[in-house]
Amino acid sequence: MNGTTRREFVKWAGAAAVTAALLPEGLVAGDTDTAKTASPQKPRKKAIMYGTLKGEMPVLEKLKLIKEAGFDGVEMMSGMDQTEVLKARDATGLEIPSVCDSVHWAKTLSDPNPTARAVGLEGLKTALRDCKAYGGSSVLLVPAVVDKHVSYADAYTRSQAEIRKAVPLAEELGVKIAIENVWNQFLLSPLEAVRYVDEFNSPAVGWHFDIGNVINTGWPEQWIRILGPRIQKLHIKEYSRKKRDAEGLWKGFAVEYLEGDNDWPAIVKALDEVGYQGWAIAEPAWWPENVELKARLPQIVAKMQQIFG
Repeated sequence: MNGTTRREFVKWAGAAAVTAALLPEGLVAGDTDTAKTASPQKPRKKAIMYGTLKGEMPVLEKLKLIKEAGFDGVEMMSGMDQTEVLKARDATGLEIPSVCDSVHWAKTLSDPNPTARAVGLEGLKTALRDCKAYGGSSVLLVPAVVDKHVSYADAYTRSQAEIRKAVPLAEELGVKIAIENVWNQFLLSPLEAVRYVDEFNSPAVGWHFDIGNVINTGWPEQWIRILGPRIQKLHIKEYSRKKRDAEGLWKGFAVEYLEGDNDWPAIVKALDEVGYQGWAIAEPAWWPENVELKARLPQIVAKMQQIFG
């Protein structure tokens, strides 16, 4: 990053906390006519993230269990055997609305090593092609990771530069790159998330909103109203601040749906306000002991039905 770019970035970052009054019209969906006229809530299709499913079994067997439990779809991981996945999809009738990039954590797009970034970029392109083959509409991407050796500013510019290289392919395939909010110490506010996405100036870049990941530091309903139409998919996850405080940061995820600190009525209301009627994809971070996958999946479906009605 050259000096001028760094100064511009730092100048913006310092002012971000006071820019709410200057937001472009329509940025905060809760304050717009769109929010007032959004369609009434419609049933949202339910899916589950394939990468969270425990147990070793063929893809077809897992998808059969997902279908039998009452899910409408499944979010697959990238880099799997396309033929096997397609056969399982067709045999079960499940939809595959989303593909999760399986490379983005190991080879980040913010890595100081350009070779690592190149591997990460190819991983993103593979995920886009997989998603197109499966009939999906978006790819979940963790865009960068900030740590002791990767500065926030460098993560911002490096990741944007690499993602821009994949945007033409995404536009060609008609598959969106959906940035996810995760615990990567990056894009820590919804205002910054909006800025990051909008700077691509492409309809092929949006947001994959993880509800549970926000609870530790914020409120999902506030993020939803600001992200608005940028939201492509939802990850449905629970988090307990009480367990976090008593047992440690990551233990906050070890809680059943509807027993954490998500204010689900407020979240659903915010989704209705912004007109979101897309997929709700379960990413269960907690599994009860000694409960088989076949028994657990219907429990998750039941919880999601309670959440969304």
